[in-house]
Amino acid sequence: MSKRNKTQLFQDQTIRTHWDEEKELWYFSVQDIVRVLSESKDVKQYIKKMKSRDSELGNNWGTICTPVKMPTSDGKIRQIQASDTKGIFRIIQSIPSPKAEPFKKWLAQVGAERVEETEDPELAFDRAMATYLKKGYSKEWINQRLKSIEVRKELADEWQERGVKEGLEYAILTNEITQAWADKSDKDYKKLKGLKKQNLRDNMSNLELVLSMLAEASTTEISKQQQPDGLEENRTVARKGGTVAKKARVEIEKQTGKPVVTDKSMDSRRLGVENG
Repeated sequence: MSKRNKTQLFQDQTIRTHWDEEKELWYFSVQDIVRVLSESKDVKQYIKKMKSRDSELGNNWGTICTPVKMPTSDGKIRQIQASDTKGIFRIIQSIPSPKAEPFKKWLAQVGAERVEETEDPELAFDRAMATYLKKGYSKEWINQRLKSIEVRKELADEWQERGVKEGLEYAILTNEITQAWADKSDKDYKKLKGLKKQNLRDNMSNLELVLSMLAEASTTEISKQQQPDGLEENRTVARKGGTVAKKARVEIEKQTGKPVVTDKSMDSRRLGVENG
């Protein structure tokens, strides 16, 4: 079976999945999710009634779901209805089943926490610290990571001042910075580390993280001085900022004889510790 088309276990039942490398999104079989949570013997009929019962879901079904090639019971690859994580959670909200309740409670909890964090941003940092600790990160690394979030926020504010549009243009400029300092695009960097949906920075070493921060902080300072306008001028500044960190990376590699950018991820580092 293709690495892009896999089956995963959910409460001892199979859920078909598909990884879209271009969009960097997991897609899940809608029928499989509904079958497991509703325990319906006629899933197609259940989905039809669900869409009729929830008119908003029914009206937006074509946006929430998309045909994706996945394996069927006869072993062939066919187009079936699938949705990404956001869409699946929307569908789960319309399933009146005890098995769906834990997901609904979790979504309600997450929503409440986001509102609290809007009122008191410090809570977001406290929760991030607790989450990273649970995942096995060291306090030293966590402090670096939280600092990188602050550096990133300053850069985002600067981009906003310079007429850069949030979303695609932010991603383009981020990629320019990474390409400049690491000699790899964000996508190639993630491939090197074997990542899919995982956050790239959450899988960086202390040194990788520091250089990434240096690149973004340099970009911010150069931008303040040169005051670029629009995407293209900001791309030039992004490359300059990334180049500052590249010079530091090259010198470190020269002095240590080892590459800074490696294929090690959080999982591989954890396994290395356990095996050591």
